Amino acid sequence: MARVTTSSLHHNGIYFTFSARDSHSLFFNSHKSLRPSNKPPFTYLSSVPPSPSSPSNRRRTLVSTVPVEYVPPPPDFDFGEELTRLRILRSKLSGSKSLRDKIHVVDSDSKVKRFFKSGGYKNGFARVLEAVDLDEYELFLVKCIVAAGQEHVLVSDCDTDGVDGEINGEFVSARSSLKSALYSLVEMIEKWDGSEDREVRVKKIDAVALNSLLKTLKDVEEFYDCIGGIIGYQLTVLELLSQSPHGEQNANFQNVDNSNSTGMQFVEIHPPSVLDLSQDTEYAAHAALWGIEGLPSLGEIYPLGGSADRLGLVDSVTGECLPAAMLPFCGHTLLEGLIRDLQAREFLYFKLFGEQCITPVAMMTSSAKNNHAHITSLCERSKWFGRGRSNFRLFEQPLVPAISAEDGQWLAKGQFLPVCKPGGHGVIWKLAYEKGVFQWFRDHRREGATVRQVSNVVAATDVTLLAMAGIGLHEGKKLGFASCKRNSGATEGINVLVEKGKPDGTWTYGVSCIEYTEFDKFGIADGSSSDSLQTEFPANTNILYVDLKAVEHIASSKDESSLPGLVLNVKKTINFVDHFGFQHGIPGGRLECTMQNIADHLVNSFSTRCSEGVEEMLDTFIVYNHRRKVTSSAKKKRKPADMSLHQTPDGALLDTVRNAYDILSHCDIKLPEIESNDKYVDSGPPYIILLHPALGPLWEVTRQKFHGGSISKGSELQLDVSEFLWRNVQLDGSLMVVAENVMGSHIDSNNESILQYGYRCARCKLVNVNIQNKGINWSSDKNLYWKHDVQRFEALKVILHGNAEFEAVDVNLEGNHVFEVPDGYKMTVTSGSSGLSIQSNPIKKEFIDSGSWFWKYIINGKHIKLELVEF
Repeated sequence: MARVTTSSLHHNGIYFTFSARDSHSLFFNSHKSLRPSNKPPFTYLSSVPPSPSSPSNRRRTLVSTVPVEYVPPPPDFDFGEELTRLRILRSKLSGSKSLRDKIHVVDSDSKVKRFFKSGGYKNGFARVLEAVDLDEYELFLVKCIVAAGQEHVLVSDCDTDGVDGEINGEFVSARSSLKSALYSLVEMIEKWDGSEDREVRVKKIDAVALNSLLKTLKDVEEFYDCIGGIIGYQLTVLELLSQSPHGEQNANFQNVDNSNSTGMQFVEIHPPSVLDLSQDTEYAAHAALWGIEGLPSLGEIYPLGGSADRLGLVDSVTGECLPAAMLPFCGHTLLEGLIRDLQAREFLYFKLFGEQCITPVAMMTSSAKNNHAHITSLCERSKWFGRGRSNFRLFEQPLVPAISAEDGQWLAKGQFLPVCKPGGHGVIWKLAYEKGVFQWFRDHRREGATVRQVSNVVAATDVTLLAMAGIGLHEGKKLGFASCKRNSGATEGINVLVEKGKPDGTWTYGVSCIEYTEFDKFGIADGSSSDSLQTEFPANTNILYVDLKAVEHIASSKDESSLPGLVLNVKKTINFVDHFGFQHGIPGGRLECTMQNIADHLVNSFSTRCSEGVEEMLDTFIVYNHRRKVTSSAKKKRKPADMSLHQTPDGALLDTVRNAYDILSHCDIKLPEIESNDKYVDSGPPYIILLHPALGPLWEVTRQKFHGGSISKGSELQLDVSEFLWRNVQLDGSLMVVAENVMGSHIDSNNESILQYGYRCARCKLVNVNIQNKGINWSSDKNLYWKHDVQRFEALKVILHGNAEFEAVDVNLEGNHVFEVPDGYKMTVTSGSSGLSIQSNPIKKEFIDSGSWFWKYIINGKHIKLELVEF
């Protein structure tokens, strides 16, 4: 294997090796020479089922053969000298005790001296300074951007032509004759706008842009203080770029010295041992109960700040780009889906223990695509989902400059306009500490938290999330991963067991993650071949359990460990529109860190080397389950010609329906099995089944509410209700049960509407019912199935207002029907002498709160048993 890019693993002078079943260990030393090890391979620890197509005696391929596109940087730029200069500059700044000392350091830098004497400063930047009064700190930030080698961000396009010679052309790209002509034309058109003196208007625009730049620089300087602020950010970018496969193909990087440590240590990566919930179902059920019992000690964390460029979500009315949290999936936004899942667990807690439990939710947002404003607005429109404003904490992550893969220079849309993106979800820990989020959780008496991403629509399915949290709390663990089998070629990392032998003779062990963007560095082949090392390692899904105290301790550190898993992914294209309206697509990336690599700092130390079973002694652990019970993401928009549904909303819908099949097929309900995704690329799903998570969320709970009957191909079943009974129902067509009070009713508390679990829930019973209607128009080209936006010929729809109840017994319901039941009423539908017999009566006063019937939840050993209570 090759080096790991997380700070805890990425050093020269370290031996690395992968250990795989019956394969020879391989070592890379700091000079990149590959040699087989004479020591016996580490015992295979993983309980992940091996791929049946992987012969045990086949040597694993460790070298990727995937070509990397490369564009050479300017030949006159010496990266080695630049890295040395930045390291010295960072060291001097870190030793400065005051702002004035820091200003003196940057004033002494050669690039700063040259820029402020150049024509670029006199003719461009100086003009803007006349309209903006910079204080001492702001001027320091400006000088830092110059010292970092990014003066092109301060210089306008029309100024760069005059200063090319003075700043040696290092960072100013020559424009083509055609583009120069187009720019000139745009400038001429701007001059025709005589509504205001152009020079005055330009100064105002430049002042606004400069203030925006200063905010970005302030965020980078202060948030990334642990690596050296602006100078450290750029230094880290160049170091990672020089270590990447892209950089290694660049002759200018070949002699770059990246040595960051002395001494030698041994690092080996092993397939980790996992707690397989799919195999040990009794333990899984018990662990899930621990999770339910521990709910009052748990918080919830959502990293929502990503730009989600691959999703391409746009407001259909305004044309504005939207964040992933706003994607309408199966009738509600992805963020609403996360809250529904959480409320389902809280409702289960209420049904078991009779107590109200509201989990505090921390959400990291960003300004990308107006993310923070959109999410805040959604929460406000939803009245904070009946949870109270005080149970939410939104904190905004800083944006960071995007860089070119060619030379590591900041991309810019124009003067003072660097292209900025969120700096990865790994900033969440340091940011949470600085914004007081950990203290906020303590104020709510929370010990641990579950973490999930908004795009993963199945993360809370069945036992996985509850069992992971339960094990974390019950066993006193510091961090847990939820994992599954990895799909070859997927944009997801792998979970690994990291073994380190240190120079002092001690050994450390811990479960961690290698991101998919780093596979090339490890020589991991990402392909369909059975000998790929990825078949040995489970997928990292970014579903985590964290001990809040342990994570806060790392987040509060003043060093690089507070920014875990620093990576630079330059395999993607950065798309942006410049200030003239021209579209650009440039290979590049930005400095990111990964939240799951906080595990690199939660290792356990041992005086001697350990062997098989070490995972049981660690503070980190992995739970493992069937893939569609762990991850299915709506991460990217499906392209018209794309034959793959992987990580698209279309594929996520199919997995949602597959899970519904797994639930109902165990309830003596006959329904067609869903085939592989490629069968539905052009046709949509074979049927749609959407079950509200509060019907469970544990499948053993859900299954007790259903028994007998059938669901035909082409049918639709939507159940937005928790108190529900299905007995011997034949469905051929569409059935929708929509309740206002799915889990309870809202009551006013401190001028807020709070959902009171179990209070005046709506209810629905279907016993011996035959439903037939024409249902969905599957041939309509207007259908958008993953949105649950479909055209119907006919349907049976039951609408339950407030605590309304609906019962249909021994009846055939054919054709189009809408049964709308008012609050406080119970409607009963049976067969009459001349058709349907429909009776609607007020619910008796003594049952107005509890209902005329309800499910009683009872803990029976490691399981939950339901009893139907009727009055």
